[in-house]
Amino acid sequence: MELFEARNVNKVFASTQALTDVSISVKEQSIFGLLGPNGAGKTTLIRIINQITAPDSGEIFLNGEKMTRADISQIGYLPEERGLYKKMKIGEQAIYLAQLKGMSQRDAAKNLKQWFEKFDIMPWWNKKVEELSKGMQQKVQFITTVVHQPKLLIFDEPFSGFDPINANLLKKEILNLKAEGATIIFSTHNMGSVEELCDHIALINKSKKIEDGPTDEIRMKYKSNTFDIKYRGEFKDIDLALGTDYKIISHDESEKANTLKVQYMNGKSNNELLSAIMPAAEIMSFEELIPSMNDVFIKAVEESNKN
Repeated sequence: MELFEARNVNKVFASTQALTDVSISVKEQSIFGLLGPNGAGKTTLIRIINQITAPDSGEIFLNGEKMTRADISQIGYLPEERGLYKKMKIGEQAIYLAQLKGMSQRDAAKNLKQWFEKFDIMPWWNKKVEELSKGMQQKVQFITTVVHQPKLLIFDEPFSGFDPINANLLKKEILNLKAEGATIIFSTHNMGSVEELCDHIALINKSKKIEDGPTDEIRMKYKSNTFDIKYRGEFKDIDLALGTDYKIISHDESEKANTLKVQYMNGKSNNELLSAIMPAAEIMSFEELIPSMNDVFIKAVEESNKN
């Protein structure tokens, strides 16, 4: 079941087309990657979801109902540009922000202290924001985003400024939130995090959606039928053995194992490639090279720019 849906959303600022007929569908209790180059339109769509601005045309839905400003309490939004009051005490500010999302002071204080203890920042409760490092400020803002247990969470570059240990802590908490029932829209340029976290992605370029689907399926779509093969022994007349059906991308020989990178060109099967090599060499490993999300991102955007 879809928790959130955008249908044919268009938005123009002055003479700039920010979004062109963009539709996305986010399943309940999933992590959805909203990807694209700078200026592609991602932030505009996020602002529309948060009712900060309105689409020129198109509609957005939450739980099958057209969204209104009253639905904001069901959303938690962590923007890329953080915004805490630097002179205000951290605990007081966190309670205030939780109350803006509809929590009582008592419930806000109770839930916030649980989160502060989990993130090991309870000793900073009565400190001012300006006394915290950037990373600790971001922990506080993450907590204030999730504390009211919203149905939909939107994270825009959530790992920005975090060291690897704290970035890993945040990833674990994002996965925990999903396991507990949250639905997450996740926008980032860190494609490694997309592979780790996202069930589904949509890629926007120049205001238009150019890819949309399960993360694994999108990666498979961009595969190039290239294989990494490790073998033992001499492989003489390799070009003759493989013929014109295969392209040798690289061939490295060493004492322990030889490595061959091959792309098949004419619709041949994996078994046929293995059959061509086995009479000449002992195969130690045979792996199809599936492109990373970083490779997919670059290729999809480059192809889109040509059109």
